[in-house]
Amino acid sequence: MALQAGIVGLPNVGKSTLFNALTAAGAEAANYPFCTIEPNVGIVPVPDARLALIQSKIKTQKVIPAAVEIVDIAGLVRGASKGEGLGNQFLGHIRSVDAVIQVVRCFDDPDVTHVDGTIDPARDIETIGIELIFADLDSAERRLDKYRKQSKGGDKEASFHRDVAEKIVACLTANQAVRTGAWTDEELESVRQSQMITGRPMLFVCNVDEAGLRADNHYVKTVRRIAAETAAEVVVLCAKVEAEIAELDEADRLAFLADLGVDESGLARLARATYHMLGLQTYFTAGEKEIRAWTIRAGAKAPEAAGVIHTDFEKGFIKAEVYSIPDLVALGSEAALKQVGKLRIEGREYTVQDGDIMHFRFNV
Repeated sequence: MALQAGIVGLPNVGKSTLFNALTAAGAEAANYPFCTIEPNVGIVPVPDARLALIQSKIKTQKVIPAAVEIVDIAGLVRGASKGEGLGNQFLGHIRSVDAVIQVVRCFDDPDVTHVDGTIDPARDIETIGIELIFADLDSAERRLDKYRKQSKGGDKEASFHRDVAEKIVACLTANQAVRTGAWTDEELESVRQSQMITGRPMLFVCNVDEAGLRADNHYVKTVRRIAAETAAEVVVLCAKVEAEIAELDEADRLAFLADLGVDESGLARLARATYHMLGLQTYFTAGEKEIRAWTIRAGAKAPEAAGVIHTDFEKGFIKAEVYSIPDLVALGSEAALKQVGKLRIEGREYTVQDGDIMHFRFNV
């Protein structure tokens, strides 16, 4: 899937350190603003325990997990919507992503400077939020003006988009993110077409120190409160620790996590949260050559899922053989599934469920 999430935040909150750990892409991490100027893009694997369950019953040569695209975007400062700092570049880059991951500094360290001098997650979130609202408001007002002109001739579609644009402008004028608005399904499509930055899903990443991994500090509690009020999600991690973990082999990684008192890395939780925030889900194919997780949008029909493998699969779709992981684990093999009727035949209208194992029949 060509969907991307962008990592944003004020300078020196740990964005590039986190990106390095996520992708090993080598994005520079330095203790000064704007060390990241052009956005860096990395492909991040999405950990999924279901792959191991499938492999326990179907022996294979390799296992390929799903992945998401993460973009590291230059740091934003107050006044970005008016071109301050790298504002114009920032806003151009962030408009190209489908969801926003905002890294929020939630730790004290006198050796790491903060662009505003003190640590205050609420202020930092407000700074970015206001700049994005200002940028959206300018775009929304231009969209409203366009549809007001087009609707004067009685065009019903233009009138509909005009009414939605008026609601968007009212929401932004009240300093509220577009994603927090009450939208009907029909209105949501117009909102998506408007490409409002604040209409995109938002995930706050609380970057804490090691102590903050064991229990929420007062900074994290503040972020959780704001997230609940603004229709956002929260993941807590320590970017510095994640960077260290990323350099270890699997055995040492598990021991390191155990010493920290956690059962999995913050990056694993972040990757999964980002995947679902983008509205994605997974189906699997399984055979002797490989077991693979395929990414589809939630609600996709069987032919669309087949098309993710190859466009010819979608064009020539006949039917899909489908079974579940719990049934595979319980019965032990595809042959056993067929014997008891647990391998289903589904047609073009089948809505693929997260975790389905599928084989497609198609005409070439």
